[in-house]
Amino acid sequence: MNSSLQLDQIPFYQPQGDEAVLFEHAFQHQLPVLLKGPTGCGKTRFVRHMAAKLGLPLYTVACHDDLTAADLVGRHLLQEGDTVWNDGPLTRAVRNGGICYLDEVVEARKDTTVVLHPLSDDRRELPIERTGEILKAPDNFMLVVSYNPGYQNVFKGMKPSTRQRFVAMRFNFPNPQLEQDIITRESGVTPLLSQQLVEVAQALRRLQDHDLEESVSTRLLVYCGSLLQTGLPWQVACRAAIAEPLSDDEDTVAALMDVITAIMDG
Repeated sequence: MNSSLQLDQIPFYQPQGDEAVLFEHAFQHQLPVLLKGPTGCGKTRFVRHMAAKLGLPLYTVACHDDLTAADLVGRHLLQEGDTVWNDGPLTRAVRNGGICYLDEVVEARKDTTVVLHPLSDDRRELPIERTGEILKAPDNFMLVVSYNPGYQNVFKGMKPSTRQRFVAMRFNFPNPQLEQDIITRESGVTPLLSQQLVEVAQALRRLQDHDLEESVSTRLLVYCGSLLQTGLPWQVACRAAIAEPLSDDEDTVAALMDVITAIMDG
């Protein structure tokens, strides 16, 4: 724990349950953690909050289809005529201690995530084939991954053999009162406007199984609140921060705006 860290330096996160306590216990027992929940519900903010609270460096990797094992572990690069080994973010976290956070881990290729296996069991080792090293993770190293279960398909699932190496935490959107408090705090809008935005979110989330791949996130509601706080008309702010990010189809966007209008004009 970094005792010199001030409270105002810790990214704001409002716990919904016992996730912060569970995370601390997992760190103390050197257990890897899997966070699962919808996009924009606070998973990344939670990791940033916990890293600051524990006084640990945070190495974040945004996973994608082209992510290779070398992107995580490292590679030889040519520097001033010499070939020099450069650690990747995973290796830096293992060498120096800290949290390595792989965001949306299922987006990475299966052969890439295999490098996590020896780090996520009792070995806590990272073999580096190119250098012949086998790094032993220090006590203050922690592996954290996240993904959105609702966005998976047959080609983008997490293998059971990988999932069962982690302590798992389920995240969801906050309850209405908590979400309203978050929007008010993060964007500065009035509680009344925050309440309306939460009502918009609840209405749109009921449509998710019918017309939308993903529903409106708390993050988007904060974005919308921030635009409203600067004086933009709600029609402009809600379209830009809520309706347009949810769909590229013009008819769907128009339908979303009809729902939003019924609440904001109500």
